[in-house]
Amino acid sequence: MSLRLIAALLSGLLLQATAHAQALEQAVITHFAQPGLGADQLGVIVNDDDPDSVAIAAYYQDKRSIPAANLIHVRFKPGSSTLSREEFARIKRQVDRAAPKTVQAFALTWAQPYRVDCMSITSAFAFGFNAAYCASSCKPTRISPYFNSNVAQPYSAYAMRPTMSLAAASVAEAKKLIDRGLASDNSNPAGTAYLMSTSDKARNVRAAGFDALRTLMNPIIPTDIVKADVLSDKQDVMFYFTGLTHVSALDSNTFLPGAIGDHLTSAGGVLFGGGQMSSLKWLEAGATGSYGAVIEPCNYPNKFPIPGVVMAHYLMGETLIEAYWKSVQMPGQGIFIGEPLARPFAGVATRAGDNGLSVSARVIAPGLYDVQAAPSMMGPYRTVARLPVGWGTRELKLGKVPPAYYRFERRAETVPTP
Repeated sequence: MSLRLIAALLSGLLLQATAHAQALEQAVITHFAQPGLGADQLGVIVNDDDPDSVAIAAYYQDKRSIPAANLIHVRFKPGSSTLSREEFARIKRQVDRAAPKTVQAFALTWAQPYRVDCMSITSAFAFGFNAAYCASSCKPTRISPYFNSNVAQPYSAYAMRPTMSLAAASVAEAKKLIDRGLASDNSNPAGTAYLMSTSDKARNVRAAGFDALRTLMNPIIPTDIVKADVLSDKQDVMFYFTGLTHVSALDSNTFLPGAIGDHLTSAGGVLFGGGQMSSLKWLEAGATGSYGAVIEPCNYPNKFPIPGVVMAHYLMGETLIEAYWKSVQMPGQGIFIGEPLARPFAGVATRAGDNGLSVSARVIAPGLYDVQAAPSMMGPYRTVARLPVGWGTRELKLGKVPPAYYRFERRAETVPTP
C-alpha cells in the first residue's frame, strides 16, 4: 500500500475523529507494539536449602520488581551437578502447581545442578523431563516448537516455559550479572558482532553461514568475520560466536551490557570441573548471556545457538531469554545461562509533526501492523490502515495525517525473521 493511498484512507476514515480532536494541533502516537516478556511474566525458582540461591533470588526479585507471587520455593540438597529424573519430577510438580498461569518463563537461581539425567536443567524445566530431548549417540533430538517463532507467550502457546539459570560461582558474581542485565535495558548499544572462524574444523561448523549473516546484519549492527582462534582487546563486544574447546583472552575484551557470547563445543555447559572451558567464563568476562552443552551433543549446529536467529530476535527488542531460546532448534542437551530479562534493544522513537508520523527502532519486528486512531487518548480506537513490515525495517513513515491519537498494533499474521 503506497503512502499516498494510506494518507487518503486516513483522511477519509478520520473525519469524525478529527472533529472530536480539534484541540490537537497535530497527530500524537500513543503506543507502538514491541515484543518482549516483562517481569510479571517471569517465575523465579529458589532452592530454600541453598543459602546462595535464596540470596540471589532476593536480590533479583528486588532489582527486577518480580511479583511476590512469582517467587517459587523448592527444596533439594545443593552442590551436585545432576538431579535424578525422579527427584526432578517431584520438584517440577511442585513448581507447576505453584506457578501463576501468567508466568511464561522461568529463572533458576543456582548454578548447580545444571543437569537432569541426560537433559540440561533449563530444558527440563521448560519441557519437563523427556528422553526425546536427549541423544544416546550422535543423533538429532526432539525439536523445540519455540524455535525461531514469533510467539510472545510460550506457555500460552505451547505449554512450555523457556528457562534460564542465573548461574554464577558466587552470590557476588550473580549480582554483577543481574546489574549488567539491568544496565542493558533500552541502551541500544553501538556494539559489534564478532563471528569467529576458527582452525578447529569440527567446532567451526557455524562459520559456513557467516558470509550471508554479515550481509544481512551489517546495515543494523557492525558485523565482523574474524578468521582466527583469538579475539583480543576489543572494546565493543555485543555478540561473540566461536567454536573451540577453550577461548583465550576473553578478559582482554570489553563486553557491553546485555552482550551474548558462546563457544560451540561438547561440554561448555559442564559449569564446574569439566575438561573444556565452562560457559561461566563468558559471564565472568562480562557477558550477560551464554550457552553450553551439558552432555555430548556432537557438532550439530542446530543443537547450538544459530547466530542469525538470536541476533535478529534480540535486535527486535526481545529479552535475552526469548532471543536465545528461539535460536536453538534442539535445546535438550544445552543450558542457557544469564540474566533473562536483559533487553538492550527495546524501545522505539516516535515523531509526529506537520510532515506526518514516523516510528523507528533498532529493528522493527516484522509482521502486519494495524494503524489505529482515536479522537482521545483513551479511545475508542479503530483501524484505519494496515502496514506490512519486512525484516530489516528500521523506520515506518506515514504521510500527513489528520490530528488524532494513533497507535500501532502488531497482528498475529507475521513475516518470519531470518
